[in-house]
Amino acid sequence: MSDLLDDLLADVRALVECESPSHDLEAVARSAEVVAAVGTARLGTEPERIVLEGRTHLRWRLGDEPSRVLLLAHHDTVWPIGTLARRPFGVEDGVLRGPGCFDMLSGLAMALHAAANLDGVTVLVTGDEEVGSPTSRTLIEDEARAADAVLVLEASADGGALKTERKGVSLYDVHVTGLAAHAGLEPERGVNATLELAHVALALAGLGDADLGTTVTPTAARSGTTTNTVPASATLSVDVRVRTRAEQARVDVAVRSLTPVLPGAALEVTGGPNRPPLEATSSAGLLERVRSVAASLGQPAPGSAAVGGASDGNFTAGVGTPTLDGLGAVGGGAHAEHEHVLVDHLVSRTTLLRGLVRDLLADPVPGRTRAAGGVR
Repeated sequence: MSDLLDDLLADVRALVECESPSHDLEAVARSAEVVAAVGTARLGTEPERIVLEGRTHLRWRLGDEPSRVLLLAHHDTVWPIGTLARRPFGVEDGVLRGPGCFDMLSGLAMALHAAANLDGVTVLVTGDEEVGSPTSRTLIEDEARAADAVLVLEASADGGALKTERKGVSLYDVHVTGLAAHAGLEPERGVNATLELAHVALALAGLGDADLGTTVTPTAARSGTTTNTVPASATLSVDVRVRTRAEQARVDVAVRSLTPVLPGAALEVTGGPNRPPLEATSSAGLLERVRSVAASLGQPAPGSAAVGGASDGNFTAGVGTPTLDGLGAVGGGAHAEHEHVLVDHLVSRTTLLRGLVRDLLADPVPGRTRAAGGVR
């Protein structure tokens, strides 16, 4: 094995073996210290530790030049403490396994290696991506506004494809108010919140548009108190996924315009857009650049994929910064028991990432206007 591969495997092992479930703040803090140690060894400088509402994020600003390329990763995972005991880190027959290895600790290790000794790069590693980035979103967006390009180290799509489109996400709760009554003695005196909820669910499902890739999915439903009472209240959660900002706006207006069907019922809608879409226009220029870099390195051109899942790349694209996602590990099984990384791709993907960063530093993204007072 090459020295680079040996070092990558050692770093991924250190990251995987410090379990970091998002909801455990102490575990995330411990993980941040491991990431800081690994990153300091590779980058030659300590990170800034940014603690927001108890969550630890890390930021390296590299070199003396203004920061122009943002490498974005996260160190939290979905796996609870104790997973490592039954799914230990290991490499066998070219396959690396361990909780969080694919999503996205291998990509994080790759970023730290790719950025070494470069000037004008920021590496941002957050600790709450898996729970929607509630504390890091503003930090991410501010860093993106000051950058020419954002490269996201989330794991690749099938076959190593880069993620050039991600659906935007909107999340809603629809609250129904009815009127309680005895279900046996005088049900006609009640206003049945469960029935109204059924009308709402059907209306919401009808807002989807398969041709445009828009899904509107009623999910968790809760209503009623006892089996012999006309339910006076109900709540329905709704998951919306869209490919474009226009669709996100259309669905938002429609959801907020819902009106009750049953006389006497009332509706209240809470929630809204959570992540904007990463549209193909945001990634197209960077996809062309990385394919050119791959050719110069003698590597095959990476494929591209549109995916339904969201990442922090949605936020960076949302503020107008060119964004390319899925530059991390090749493998599969994100959030699943069969999570794994294909070892043979680690070095080539890291080399490609470093080549892309150097290309962007040498030749900035055309027409990119960076935020005033950009970071150093």
